[in-house]
Amino acid sequence: MTEVHPFYETHRGAMEAAMRERLDLAGAMLRERTHLSDIDGIRREVMDEFEIVLTQMPYVGGAASRMSDFFMRLTGFMAISRVLLRHGVPVPVIGEIERDTYKAQLLTAPKAERLAAGLQFMSPENQALLRQQAAVSVTESHQKEFPEDFVYDFIEPGSQDSFEFGIDYKACGFCKLAARHGDKDILPNICGLDFDAYATRGIRLHRTQTLAGGASHCNFRFSRLAAE
Repeated sequence: MTEVHPFYETHRGAMEAAMRERLDLAGAMLRERTHLSDIDGIRREVMDEFEIVLTQMPYVGGAASRMSDFFMRLTGFMAISRVLLRHGVPVPVIGEIERDTYKAQLLTAPKAERLAAGLQFMSPENQALLRQQAAVSVTESHQKEFPEDFVYDFIEPGSQDSFEFGIDYKACGFCKLAARHGDKDILPNICGLDFDAYATRGIRLHRTQTLAGGASHCNFRFSRLAAE
């Protein structure tokens, strides 16, 4: 069996703990929305599938790449999707369960901590880092070294725009992963997780198209949500 990359191996414990927490939060939803009877068996199947997913996660630069965190946080949902799809659960229902589960998991963090993370993401310092990493992502040398990585441009707002900055993803690591392992049907569910990931940190994500939906790029536009 293919081994887990050493970088992800060092984070395996945390990722497995996050998966167990998700499954705990999803338990009632799975019972109510899937009509599956053996939820404990589903949990075991998901954790077994997650062990497979761990071996499939592409290395894109480790701690030096912001995209490593995306893979570590979200690829576990591919394991959930695969198992539920095998049990005949419709893709839209899987997507609803995953999005509600992820939101519940995100909200377990204190509000002040989440909002502080959002402020950091929107900060000039982080925008400078995003510009730098975007410029690197499009280079031939980077794409040759990390062919499974995301490729993206940093987007500055125009005078008539209401967003603070944007990112256009021209190549997506999840799309590449899904294409390689036959997960294209469940890929849109991963895309759907983005909205709550940002909203729970006080950030509004506006996006009208995705690579998974057949567009030429994913057009992420970020602005701050009004304080409650």
